[in-house]
Amino acid sequence: MAVVSTAIATLLGTLLAIGVEMRRQYGMGLEALIFAPMIIPDIVLAIALLSFFSMLNLTMGLHTIILAHVVFNLAFVCSVVRARLKSFDWSIVEASADLGASALTTFRRVTLPVIAPAVIAGALLAFTLSVDEFIIAFFTAGAGRASTTLPMQIYAMIRFGITPEINALATIVMAVSITALTLSQRLNRGIIGQ
Repeated sequence: MAVVSTAIATLLGTLLAIGVEMRRQYGMGLEALIFAPMIIPDIVLAIALLSFFSMLNLTMGLHTIILAHVVFNLAFVCSVVRARLKSFDWSIVEASADLGASALTTFRRVTLPVIAPAVIAGALLAFTLSVDEFIIAFFTAGAGRASTTLPMQIYAMIRFGITPEINALATIVMAVSITALTLSQRLNRGIIGQ
């Protein structure tokens, strides 16, 4: 669930950041709309998403958790990528177009390599937040074991006391987090060094 929501949020958040930065004719209203999920408390966002899904008559399950996490993570990815785009030299995009490159080629060969560290950082932030998010997942999960996320499972297990399984699970999550952080740092050094 976290991988899928991270992939979608990273793609949409990167495109949103590029679109907003290219236009540069946005007002404070658009800024507030984009970053609202970061500012609104999780419980309020969870209730709003639950109400929205109920209004659409969507059956709650893993797909609604993924959609909710995409909405939540989109703002974080967008803010990280936009921070990188603030110092982006847009004249290299114009030069690429002047040399006959298509918009897709320019994005793939010019824009994306420059913003790649920010995209990776945004994806890692989105993944971490998605793995950790309990409240939004709890409200948008619905009934059934198939839509139980890791934090929901840990919550269900911890109500009966701390067991060796919870300690082992915490160790595995910590090891995965440290490995992802180390890999991210090495990737960022490699990209920045080019």
